[in-house]
Amino acid sequence: MKFVDLFCGIGGFHAALGEKGHDCVFACDIDKNCNEVYDKNWGIHSKGDIRELMNEVPDHDILCAGFPCQPFSKSGTQLGFGDKVRGTLF
Repeated sequence: MKFVDLFCGIGGFHAALGEKGHDCVFACDIDKNCNEVYDKNWGIHSKGDIRELMNEVPDHDILCAGFPCQPFSKSGTQLGFGDKVRGTLF
């Protein structure tokens, strides 16, 4: 099956679904460092901000979307819903 990997980070969902033989057809994460690692790990160009890419998401069977935890995490900004870039994308 084909899957889309939103808020992909460095590819946790990709690792699991790729191991099962599924094909990633689109990946994105707003963090440029994550995109570089994702590209190196999986050979797929991970794009940027999903809010700017909605029309580029191809047909797929499975939608993966990691929870954007940075605004809520102790190691993140802790702005929660007040972070208008990451805190409202789920």
